[in-house]
Amino acid sequence: MADRLDPPIEQLLREMAPQVLSPVVRRFRDFAAAEDAVQEALIAATEQWPRDGVPANPRGWLIQVASRRMTDHIRSEVARRRREQVAAEEAERLALQVEGAAETVDDDTLELLFMCCHPALTPASAIALTLRAVGGLTTAEIANAFLVPEATMAQRISRAKQSIKESGIPFQLPTAEDRAQRLRAVLHVLYLIFNEGYASSAGPQLRRADLSDEAIRLMRIVYDLQPDNTEVAGLLALMLLTDARRAARTGPEELVPLAQQNRALWDRQQIAEGIALLSAALPKGAVGPYQLQAAIAAVHDEAARTEDTDWPQILALYELLKHMSDNPMIVLNHAVAAAMVHGPRKGLELLNALDSDPRLAERHRLEAVRAHLLEMAGEHEAAITNYRNAASRATSLPERNYLMMQAARLSDLRRADQ
Repeated sequence: MADRLDPPIEQLLREMAPQVLSPVVRRFRDFAAAEDAVQEALIAATEQWPRDGVPANPRGWLIQVASRRMTDHIRSEVARRRREQVAAEEAERLALQVEGAAETVDDDTLELLFMCCHPALTPASAIALTLRAVGGLTTAEIANAFLVPEATMAQRISRAKQSIKESGIPFQLPTAEDRAQRLRAVLHVLYLIFNEGYASSAGPQLRRADLSDEAIRLMRIVYDLQPDNTEVAGLLALMLLTDARRAARTGPEELVPLAQQNRALWDRQQIAEGIALLSAALPKGAVGPYQLQAAIAAVHDEAARTEDTDWPQILALYELLKHMSDNPMIVLNHAVAAAMVHGPRKGLELLNALDSDPRLAERHRLEAVRAHLLEMAGEHEAAITNYRNAASRATSLPERNYLMMQAARLSDLRRADQ
């Protein structure tokens, strides 16, 4: 302020400040708000007086401006309190509809999660609606996360809301009959959100920390409300054990695969929390797919060095997981584990079963894994071809760059050997 003002104006404002604050405090009986209002009046004076001249009654001018600011503040507070009162009354009404409800905030959040993840919605709509209604992301942020125009995402969210409205399902916790089914949908959507955040499927970024962080936050809420559900604990453990590696996944310019990561960068506190959750859940009963995936992540995280990884245990866990799910990514990872235990030829043999799977037809993962196993087998020419094929299909720029770099590296090695 002093840099822009003439010394006489600066001095006048310094003298006026306490003379203005006193009557404003007496009138409105709120010292903190009055002080803020007076400061705003002084700022207004620094902008107007050098241009328009000092008013004939500078003290009165400042009191008038500060009083207007206080009036606006009071009106805003009254409106806010009225909104809070209405919201509180509505929350109380909803809470009374849920027998045996815990804290209202948690119940409301759980209701939203279940409503957003209704089985009638498509996965894309459920993810979008969950992020909007529960995660608090804007439509523009959600659209950016999934690389679609904002208008497209707005339509998707609007259609999802309309579907829920037309379903006639009340805004409340599911009944005992369909709770398990709806909970599975909730977990699946949160799993998808986390995966998209941890490894973006398209675009220039390797990951979207905002999405993976939001998935973990929401998963913690579900766990707090369902602490005895072993699959809930398993999914939270899986997220924590996987996210613990995030700092080591990227180098200065490229993706860093698990085997090459600096494990000193892994978040040991998250790993300890994930292992504790998993250790408490496993003895409780039947083991589900999220617990098995968390157990695999734990084996990786507990190895001090890459060469210390217990691949036979990982292979056994994938064998169990294959019996629970027909997800081709599980078969793909099982082939990698088999290659690490029995050699690359065994892994390549298992990959052949996926060649006709339409779910992998246009994706880069199968070609990338095959390239890696061919390289392990010493078939560099074929590996180069597969790395390039995988890169041409990758929609994530960091992954595409990584695959091209692997092809270039092997090409350089081949030329050096010739």
